[in-house]
Amino acid sequence: QVQLVESGGGLVQAGGSLRLSCAASGRTFSSYAMGWFRQAPGKEREFRAAISRSGGYTYYADSVKGRFTISRDNAKNTVYLQMNSLKPEDTAVYYCAARGGNVAATPRAYDYWGQGTQVTVSS
Repeated sequence: QVQLVESGGGLVQAGGSLRLSCAASGRTFSSYAMGWFRQAPGKEREFRAAISRSGGYTYYADSVKGRFTISRDNAKNTVYLQMNSLKPEDTAVYYCAARGGNVAATPRAYDYWGQGTQVTVSS
């Protein structure tokens, strides 16, 4: 089992940057593909980015390509989401998630979830 804890959210002006971190417990972090999702009030959870177990493959939602970068450090049991050129529409609670297997873009494919971290982008 994996426990995930996100950090790094906050309030930022449009055009600014934030880096989210997700720390995982356990010794098998490198066995899990990792994903980042967001959820705005009244909306469904939405895929942002995913990374393979080794970190060699990444996958992004079209709306964040060129702005967001997902990475991982398996020695530190941590996955990151660097978010640049932030827009007010990026405002949401951001969640990291883990799944045993290849990357996926649907929330139901993931087995473990963190509690989320709030990102607010002001105009």
